[in-house]
Amino acid sequence: MKRQKTIVVVDDNKGVLSAVKLLLKDKFDKILTLPSPVTLMTTLKEEKPDVVLLDMNFGNGLNTGNEGLFWLHEIKKTYSSLPVVLFTAYGDIDLAVRGIKEGADDFIVKPWDNARLVETLLSACHTSGKGKKMENPTPKSMMYWGESKAMKGLRELVERVAKTDANILITGENGTGKEMLAREIHALSVRSDKEMVVVDMGALTESLFESELFGHVKGSFTDAYADRPGKFESAHGSTLFLDEIGNLPYHQQAKLLTVLQRRSIVRVGSNQPIPIDIRLICATNCNLPEMVAQNKFREDLLYRVNTIHIEIPPLRERKEDIIPLAERFIDRFGRQYDRGKMTLSPQAIRKLKEHPWYGNIRELEHAIEKAVIISEGATLSEEHFQFSRKTLAPNLNTTVGTIEEMEVQMIKRAIERNEGNLSAVAMELGITRQTLYNKLKKFGL
Repeated sequence: MKRQKTIVVVDDNKGVLSAVKLLLKDKFDKILTLPSPVTLMTTLKEEKPDVVLLDMNFGNGLNTGNEGLFWLHEIKKTYSSLPVVLFTAYGDIDLAVRGIKEGADDFIVKPWDNARLVETLLSACHTSGKGKKMENPTPKSMMYWGESKAMKGLRELVERVAKTDANILITGENGTGKEMLAREIHALSVRSDKEMVVVDMGALTESLFESELFGHVKGSFTDAYADRPGKFESAHGSTLFLDEIGNLPYHQQAKLLTVLQRRSIVRVGSNQPIPIDIRLICATNCNLPEMVAQNKFREDLLYRVNTIHIEIPPLRERKEDIIPLAERFIDRFGRQYDRGKMTLSPQAIRKLKEHPWYGNIRELEHAIEKAVIISEGATLSEEHFQFSRKTLAPNLNTTVGTIEEMEVQMIKRAIERNEGNLSAVAMELGITRQTLYNKLKKFGL
């Protein structure tokens, strides 16, 4: 098949231009190299390229990245659909991430991996609509974004970063839909033709940690009857989703960090490194910066997994989405239990809107399912929704003798009930997160 692709490469390093041109000569019909962006806009107008590879810095000894961002804006103002891939040094990744948010399609870190560079540029080229590769149709989204301002902003960010390979950290309370968001990001990515691999870090036992993630070879331990790839190998060329990353014990975090830095794994019982190509998404309901301050989470690992941070707001902060979500669940469970068309009464709507939903979307889903099952008619009334109130003063051990000891007991039990979600703990106790942190530090919890 005849190639009909054009690329413009802008970099002030002549050695880089020569190396990139040599690497891409079999992938593009025309490779235009510019040592300066001064003539860039004229070149784009005349040549109409499929993709631009743009360096972030051009001034001698200058590493602010501002010049690259300026030219990115200039390109997007005139050619909004033209894919731009940023070229940056490792120390300027934060600038590249900013560039992604401001319109770039992806970024490449110097020194670059040849295969990664080619794959990224060809992928960006195809998104321009001029490439000849037939794209798979966009899968139907399973994510309900809602109408709240917070979720609309989150959706814009997700759609922007999904097609990159940047590591993403998703945070939010229990039940907000972190795994569903991870699947949405994967579905929108260039890796969507392969299945996303999911690992629940909280469910991994210490003895199986390395074997599950990195694999093992035959005979490496008892019952290792055959070679077995780990989750990283299974996710090669796809997305690896590490759920509940905050539950990973501190001494095992270094092993994960090493793999992410080297981009290779070594199976248990082997000395042979195996290269891996994954897109990493992590999720947690923990406050990782606070865990870093408490020496419970490695700061270098946090930086590695947190290139892009996405926080899903709790349902009580997006009340306009409660009823639309409830109606989606009513439709689903109405069909599942053969109940036909069902609706909410005005009183039920008011009750659902007023409930705090500490369990978020998961709690709402369960409440709707229960209501559909127990209802006898086509209308769900407020009587079908019975919520247990969380008390601010749980039953305390009668041996507690001081107010301080009582306070410690209350905090401990609130943490247990909310499974370590400090935002929910603070809300249940009626104090701010900062006050809660101060008390945790004071009592050594």
